[in-house]
Amino acid sequence: MRIGVLGTGNMADALATHWVRAGHEVTIGGRDPRGAERLATRVGGGAKPASLRGAAESGEVVLAALPFGAGAVVARDLHAALAGKVLLDCSNPVGPGFRLLTEGAPSAAQRLAAAAPGAHVVKAFNLCHEDVWRMWPPVFDGRPLAVPVCGDDETALARASELVRDVGCQPVTAGGLVRAGLLEATAALFIALWVGEGADAQAIAPPLAYAAGPPHQGV
Repeated sequence: MRIGVLGTGNMADALATHWVRAGHEVTIGGRDPRGAERLATRVGGGAKPASLRGAAESGEVVLAALPFGAGAVVARDLHAALAGKVLLDCSNPVGPGFRLLTEGAPSAAQRLAAAAPGAHVVKAFNLCHEDVWRMWPPVFDGRPLAVPVCGDDETALARASELVRDVGCQPVTAGGLVRAGLLEATAALFIALWVGEGADAQAIAPPLAYAAGPPHQGV
């Protein structure tokens, strides 16, 4: 698969490294050519540096590894190059005090879709710190990390799910793009619990067998 990466930060580094390892053709795009060259060299595996436009044009799938706000601006500028492609959004609109910056407004993923209306936007990879995405594989207590994906196009979801598996994780279909805001709100809550309170966010959910209440025992 040809993958364009928009951005040269930690998320771009972590995910591109896995995808190169899995045999995909990766192009790293950045505003600063030297930054794109440095990251492409670090990722290795034939990864190529390019401009943001060059990365968008090169990929069947394009990862927007950009801060909240910047993603929509870049997507609007590159909307023609993104038309018909899968556009992955891993951003989190979380501000000071772990506040959700999009509260009462369209999600970051929906804003990306509005900026590039011809692209098939999928929300994924937003619930963990970049160092978790660097792990190979990210397995905890014997279970691969589950990655929720939200999107409206079945082919786009299938491609995103393949890339989730290439990171060593298990994709979980979480509904249409309208539910991306729930993933972003979940990230805001988890970050507040992990960082703000030092609490174990996993402990707030019971095992699946108890999701609808305790299993009934036979008499």
